[in-house]
Amino acid sequence: MPDQPSPNQAPAPTKLEGVARVIAVSSCKGGVGKSTVAANLAVALAKSGMRVGLADVDIYGPSAPIMFGVDERPGPGEDEKIPAVKAHGISLMSMGFFLDDNAPVIWRGPMAMSATRQFLRGVEWGELDILIVDLPPGTGDIVLTLCQEIPIDGALVVTTPQDVALADVTRGIAMFGKVNTPVLGVIDNMSAYVCPDCGTRDEIFGARRPDQLAAELRLPLLGEVPIDIAVRESGDAGAPIVVSSPDHPVAKAFMHISKHVMDAIEKLDDAKRAPEPVEIAQEKEREVVRIKWSDGLLTEYALSGLRGWCPCAGCQGHGGERRFVPSGNPRLQRVEAVGNYAIRFCWADAHDTGMYSFDYLRELAEMDECKPSS
Repeated sequence: MPDQPSPNQAPAPTKLEGVARVIAVSSCKGGVGKSTVAANLAVALAKSGMRVGLADVDIYGPSAPIMFGVDERPGPGEDEKIPAVKAHGISLMSMGFFLDDNAPVIWRGPMAMSATRQFLRGVEWGELDILIVDLPPGTGDIVLTLCQEIPIDGALVVTTPQDVALADVTRGIAMFGKVNTPVLGVIDNMSAYVCPDCGTRDEIFGARRPDQLAAELRLPLLGEVPIDIAVRESGDAGAPIVVSSPDHPVAKAFMHISKHVMDAIEKLDDAKRAPEPVEIAQEKEREVVRIKWSDGLLTEYALSGLRGWCPCAGCQGHGGERRFVPSGNPRLQRVEAVGNYAIRFCWADAHDTGMYSFDYLRELAEMDECKPSS
C-alpha cells in the first residue's frame, strides 16, 4: 500500500457567529495608508448593498474612532458580548474606544493576542456579509492569532510603489501563504499626485505601471488610489471620503476596488466548487504523488516535476512568466490543505511556500516534467 504524507494536525479555526466572510487588510509595512483603505473599502462595500463590519485590531495604533467620528465607550450587552458601534452604515469595533486620550498601549505579545481574540469572539457583530479586519503593520503575533483563530476568506495587501514598501509586501505575502490564507490581490495606495489645476501626474513614490506591479508581486492589482488632500481631510473629520464626497475621483476609485474585491471572492468561490482531491498518496519507490479527485479523475506527478513547477514567488521570480526550476531529487515530507482551494507540499529541504491551487494541479498533470517515467 503506498505511503501517504502526514496531514496537518493543527486545529481548524472556527467561524464567527453570523459573519459570512472575513477579509483581512494588511500593509506589511507602516505608513502606506492601510487603515484609510480599510475604512473606505468597508463603506464602499456597504454602499454596494452589503452588511459590513470593521474590526480595528491595530492594537498599538487604532484609528477607526477618528476616521468614523466615534467617541463613545461601548459596554457589554445582556450576553456579556459588546455590541458593535454603528457608524456610516458599518458595524464597528476598535481598541481606540477603550483607551484614554494619548494613552500608549504598552502590551507584550500575549496581552495583544488576548485582546485580538476578545475583539473577534467577544463582539456582537450581528448578521454580516463581510467583516473587514484592519491588521497592524508587519507579520507579528496579532496577525498570526487572527489567522489561527478564525478562517480568513482572503487577505488584501496595501502598498505604495516604492521599492522599500514592495520588499515588505513580498515578505507579507509569503507569511499569508504560511498560514494558509489566500491573498486576493494588491491595492496600490498613494500611487500618484494629480494636480487639480493642470492635471499633471507626479509619481512621488515611484513609477510602476499597473501590469508591472502585478507581475512583480504575482498577484492581481485590484486598484490604484491617488494622493489627495481630501482623503486626509475627510478622515480627520470623521467621515471617510466615500461618505463625505462620493463623486470625488478617490471615492470612485474605492468603489471600483470594492467591485474587484467581490470579483476576487467570487472567483475563489468558483475554485472551491471545482473538483477537489479526495485522496493524496505518495509512492516513495516510484517518487510519485498520486491524487484521486472528487470527479473520479486520477492524476500522477513525478516529484521532480511537482517541485520544479512550484508556484511560489521565490521559484517563479517576478517576471510574470511561469518557469520550471530544476531541483535535483526532491523528497516530500508532508502535504497540507490550504483552505478548500489549494495544497501545500512541504519538502525535505524546508521549502514549503508554494500553494498549488486545485486548477493548477490539474494543469500540471499534463506537463511533461510531471509525468512519471514508465
